Formats: sequence, C-alpha cells, structure tokens
Amino acid sequence: MSILIYAESAEGKFRKVAFELASYAKKVAESLGTTVTAVTINTEDVSELSKYGVDKVLKVTNNKLSGFSARAYADVIKQAAQKEAAKLVLLSSTTDSIYLAPLVAVSLEAGFTSNVVGLPLSTTPFQVKRTAFSNKAFNITEIETDIKILGLAKNSYGIFESTDAINRVCTEEDFIPNIQDADFNVKVLSVEKGSGKVSIADADIVVSAGRGLKGPENWGIIEELANVLGAATACSKPVSDLGWRPHGEHVGQTGKPVATNLYIAIGISGAIQHIAGINSSKVKVVINSDPEAPFFKVADYGIVGDAFEIVPQLIEKFKAFKAQ
Repeated sequence: MSILIYAESAEGKFRKVAFELASYAKKVAESLGTTVTAVTINTEDVSELSKYGVDKVLKVTNNKLSGFSARAYADVIKQAAQKEAAKLVLLSSTTDSIYLAPLVAVSLEAGFTSNVVGLPLSTTPFQVKRTAFSNKAFNITEIETDIKILGLAKNSYGIFESTDAINRVCTEEDFIPNIQDADFNVKVLSVEKGSGKVSIADADIVVSAGRGLKGPENWGIIEELANVLGAATACSKPVSDLGWRPHGEHVGQTGKPVATNLYIAIGISGAIQHIAGINSSKVKVVINSDPEAPFFKVADYGIVGDAFEIVPQLIEKFKAFKAQ
C-alpha cells in the first residue's frame, strides 16, 4: 500500500504545489510506515520529485491529455490508485484539482475532505484539520471510508526537501491507463493565460490592484512593483469586468483564490467576496486613500494615501534594498 499524489504540471513543468504535496505526503508516509507514489501527466522531467520524498513515479504520456479534462484526468488518477492499492490519495487545492477531487472520490467510493491545513491529527480514527466558512473558522473532519482523499490547502504546509533524498532511489515507470472516449465529452475551445511573468497559482507574492488605479493605462506601476518583488499581478473583479485586465488575473472568492506569503492590495476597497478569496494569505498589506475601506479591517499592515505617490516610493525603496 502506498500514498498516491497527483503531481500537477503546466507546459511539461511541475507546479510548485506538486512539491508541497510531495513534502506533505512524505511526512504522512513516515507516520504510516509506507511509501509515496506520484502520478504525473505529460511531465517532461519527473526526477525532481525524489528530492521531496517521492519513492515511485507513474509517468503518463498521452497527447489526448495535452488539454485538461476533468473526467479523463480523474480516470487516470483512479486507475493509478487502484494499481498501487492506495488507501490515501492526496490532491492540491488548485482549480484543476478542485474539479478532479469529487470525481476521483466517487469513482473510488472514497471519503473526501478539502482545504486541509495540517498533518493528520490522528490516523485511528483518521482525522484532519481544515478551514471552513471561507477561511473564517476551522473544523476537525473524520473520514471513515477505507480509501481517503485529501485536498491540501495551498501554502498551508510548505516545501521541504527530504533528509534521505541523497540515498533514496526513486523509480520511474511508464503508466498507460485505459482512457475512454466518453472522458472527453467536454472540450477545451480556448485557454486564457495571465500576462504576468509569474503565475498567480505559483506565486509567493501577489500584487493586486482595483479601480483605485483609475484606468488600464496606469497599470505600469503595478507591473513594475511586481517585477521588483518577483510577484504575480492580479486584480479585483470590477477591474476584470471593465476589461482593464484579463479575467485570468481576477482573484477572490468568485475568481482565483490565493494563499500567498504576501498579498499587496492597492486601490481595492475590500468587498467580502474578494477578502474571502485571499484570506488564507499569510501577510496582507493594503494601500488605499480611503481610511474607512473595509480591507483595512483584515490587513496586517495598512497605508492610507494616494497609490500614485506611495507605490513609486515603494519601488525605489525595494530596488535600493535589493541593490545592497
């Protein structure tokens, strides 16, 4: 019996969440006295997983899977779990995995819980801590089914290289699952990609802006600040609705939820849906000219003032700091 993880990738390269999931799985495997197997789909080089505790990789290479299909990917994960007799399957909390998890759970007749934020509190019975009510509370969930599926909340555990990585031999095996045509009844017509150099999904820092920027022509200061910090750029829902920025940059409960180490909100008042979608971020910094903006109530640090004066000063300070 092995713990199975789905190691997500994009354009043939592992996403950061794959390494976090592997790190988490390794720690759980140590407590259960078992090993970690990863299933990958169209990933070019899988050897890096070994550093984070993966013992075996099932490599799936199939042109039909070049575009994400929830049913097809779920079927691959199900067959990998059955092949490895996995009693514990771990997924991340990316948009893709949120679609996958219930499909995998139903196919394996497994219990599933999402937004897990820590190692299991107990394995007999199997209990985990998870967030609830848009990250406003925690609850303890007990899973009683034979097969269990966990959705690990992003940035909740961290990435850790395994202490025995040098001595471990990670085996790689080509895996050819039986994929049905019925798995492709939903077709991808187009994919909209964010324009930033760093993707929101993999960013440790996100610089986000709202209507306080007054127009798309002013977004240069946001992009420059993001570039200095090595951050992803994002925006509020009204901004994407107005067409100032791509919808792929819309973060919040109705857009992309983020759980970054640092979230900087510039000219965003702080609608409840936006705050709910970024509330898992560890440090929140707000810059707004309105001292009564709701965002200040949840911010760790707040600056009241004109973004067009404050942001350029921040950029210069960060550049000077990095130059030291």
